[in-house]
Amino acid sequence: MSELKNRVAAITGAGGGIGRATAIALAKEGAKIAMLGGKNLNNLRETEEAVRQVGGEVIGIAGDLTEEDFPQKSLQEVLKKLGGLDILINNAGMAYNAKFEETPAAVFDRIMKINVRVPYLLTQEALPYLRKSDRASIINISSVVGHAGYPLQSAYVASKHALLGFTKSLAAELYQEGIRVHAICPGGVYTDMVKVARPDLPPDGMIMPEEIANIVMFFLLNRGNAVVDEICVHRVNKQPFLI
Repeated sequence: MSELKNRVAAITGAGGGIGRATAIALAKEGAKIAMLGGKNLNNLRETEEAVRQVGGEVIGIAGDLTEEDFPQKSLQEVLKKLGGLDILINNAGMAYNAKFEETPAAVFDRIMKINVRVPYLLTQEALPYLRKSDRASIINISSVVGHAGYPLQSAYVASKHALLGFTKSLAAELYQEGIRVHAICPGGVYTDMVKVARPDLPPDGMIMPEEIANIVMFFLLNRGNAVVDEICVHRVNKQPFLI
């Protein structure tokens, strides 16, 4: 029996891309899936159907992740309907492609709110529930831009640096409690968000969402003392490699 059988995983940004691929991968291992946030109901329903097709149990909690009471209300619903919380995957994100001086303050604030504030506050709200699990994990989907600067992405780069720093600090803070905290920092993944952040990148040779989902599963299924804080994923010669 899989170690993830009947574990409860809450995922943001599960309406497509990495979030959807991860939800399906977890469901195949027997985990129960809670999709948190999202306003595109069609996308959420498509993910729900894909999860059910592989035999998974899933609930969708649509809404605006940035609303002050969403973390509390959504997680209470997860506990009520699925009975607990073992895994939190902060995957939702926003990108913006523009020159620094052409990036409005409102856009900067929105990116920081979605990419940093939402995972920070959602994790804060989730911690009391995760502490009740004997196999708790938090996974933040950052980006290769959390390590380097790229032109025309100043706000996005700033947000992913912040998310990576938060992850490293939290990983050290919670390690002794047995709660594992990781970041995955992909390069170009073929998702709608990357089409916005890097419209210059051709789809050929890009990383597929399923490859990132496989790394999520590696973290969740391998919880020994040799803990990796983060994994960076790039693609060379059409093969992914890790740093």
